[in-house]
Amino acid sequence: MKLRLFPHPVLTPLLALIWLLLANSLAPGQILLGLLLGWAILIFTLRFWPERIRIHRPVTLFRFLLLVLYDILVANLNVAFLILRGPRRLTPAFVTVPLDLRSELGISLFANTISLTPGTVSSWLSPDRRSLVVHGLHVGNPDALAATLKRRYEAPLLQVFEPC
Repeated sequence: MKLRLFPHPVLTPLLALIWLLLANSLAPGQILLGLLLGWAILIFTLRFWPERIRIHRPVTLFRFLLLVLYDILVANLNVAFLILRGPRRLTPAFVTVPLDLRSELGISLFANTISLTPGTVSSWLSPDRRSLVVHGLHVGNPDALAATLKRRYEAPLLQVFEPC
């Protein structure tokens, strides 16, 4: 009964927080409306969730989120520098990244994290879900880029969503 009434207890306050940020208000009515919307959205979309999300290492997930925010900030500065330096010096490339992740959620988060970081974009997922093609704005060494993406983003996601 508890799972049906509150299917995702962590996401309800997160959606409420997003509502409060959008409303730009901490009025009690807005807080109540945010919590109600956070609960209702999850109740009405429950049948569209393909699998139950299991987070095995929440601390690792939190560190991963901090790492992604840091990387987004640093990548913004790097891309600005590359653009100001001139487009003739850029060496764009497509890089194939072999995947160890198997869960749909893990692969989706990995691909979206890459796309959120300026200078890289996830371009194509192989039909067998064993590799992801990534476009890099300035790639000196394709193997180094693939190794960095796997180490910084895929490894923590493996720990969080697919424990050994």
